[in-house]
Amino acid sequence: MNSLQQARIQVLQQIQTACEHAQRDPSEVQLLAVSKTHPSEALAEMYQAGQRAFGENYLQEALDKIEQLKDLEIEWHFIGHVQRNKTKHLAANFAWVHGVDRLIIAERLSSQREASQAPLNICLQVNIDAQDTKDGCQPEEVGELVKEISQLPNLKLRGLMVIPAPNHPQAFIDAKTLFEQVKSEHAHPEQWDTLSMGMSGDLHAAIAAGSTMVRMGTALFGARDYSK
Repeated sequence: MNSLQQARIQVLQQIQTACEHAQRDPSEVQLLAVSKTHPSEALAEMYQAGQRAFGENYLQEALDKIEQLKDLEIEWHFIGHVQRNKTKHLAANFAWVHGVDRLIIAERLSSQREASQAPLNICLQVNIDAQDTKDGCQPEEVGELVKEISQLPNLKLRGLMVIPAPNHPQAFIDAKTLFEQVKSEHAHPEQWDTLSMGMSGDLHAAIAAGSTMVRMGTALFGARDYSK
C-alpha cells in the first residue's frame, strides 16, 4: 500500500470516528480531496485508491489537470472564489462550483452551461462569521439568493459552503441552522442536501454540527508546494 492510499484510509477513519461521536452515519459525509498545487500524477494515484471527487482552487491549474486526467471519471469541484471572467470555463468543465455568492455569477454559469450537460451543482458560499477577509454572501442574503437562483435553468442549487475562522465551532452550528432554515423554505427541498464545511483542523466540530462534505488537502496529499 502506498503513502497516498494510506493517507486516504486514515482520513476516512477520522471521518468515521467523528461520525460515531456525533451518532451519524459515515455514508452521510462525502470526502472532497483538495488537490490544488499537487501534480496530476498524485491525483491519478489517489483515484486508484478509490477517490473520485477532487476540489481545485485555481482555474488554469485545474483546466490543465482536467485535460491530463480526462480518461478518469473524476468529479471536479471548483472551490475557489468565482470571478465573472472565469464562469465560462467553470460552466463547461466542472460538476460542482462551491464559491457562488452573487446572483450575477449564478446567472452567467446558468447561461454558459450547455443544455446537453448535466445541471451544474452549485453551493452558495456564506461568510457565516462576518470575517473581513473572507468571500461569501451575508447570512441574511441567502434566502433571497436561493429563491432567485432556484429559478435558473442548467443549475442545481445543492446547499451552502462555509469557511469559518479557526477555533470557532459555533460558526458550524450557525451554518447548520441556516441550512435547515433554507431547506424548510426551498422550492426544491429534495435537492438541498449539501453542507460543505470542515477541513483537517476542524473536522470533528464540522461533522458534529452536520457537515455533509469535508474538504481535505494536506491530510491526503501532504504539504502544498506553492513555489510552482
